[in-house]
Amino acid sequence: MRGASNLERLYLDHVEGAVRLAYLLTGDEQQARDIGQEAFVKIAGRFHGIRDPAAFPSYLRTTVISLSRGYLRRLRTQRDFMARQSWGRVPAAKSPDIEGRDELWEALQTLPHRQRTAIVLRYYEDLSERQIADAMDSSESAVKSLLTRGLQQLPPLMRGDQ
Repeated sequence: MRGASNLERLYLDHVEGAVRLAYLLTGDEQQARDIGQEAFVKIAGRFHGIRDPAAFPSYLRTTVISLSRGYLRRLRTQRDFMARQSWGRVPAAKSPDIEGRDELWEALQTLPHRQRTAIVLRYYEDLSERQIADAMDSSESAVKSLLTRGLQQLPPLMRGDQ
């Protein structure tokens, strides 16, 4: 890529991972694209203030987590409103089940946001507990607790024991 700016290079190198992380946190492909783009735009405005360009992925990850959390809050508010309405719920469309993927996905979606975020960052993004703590603006002990509680809840949810 000849003549590409540092910012353009950072975008090309990191936006796909940001969108992927947002998708894992929200479960919505279009919203994940929007969050990935928005996160990049927010950081790009502050890019010149970043002292260490190697820290860019960490800033981007933290911003994606924050934007995903905001989206899920708004979604929960909308769902709560819809549940109170007399016309009830609209059935969700099902995608084909591929080797238990849907079962795991549904179980992950039932976990509280912070537990789901910790699990996704640990097992999908392969981050250390320290990196997860930094990304979630939390302590390592809180991350350990989130991971333990989240992983304990997953097997019963996947078996339907709830």
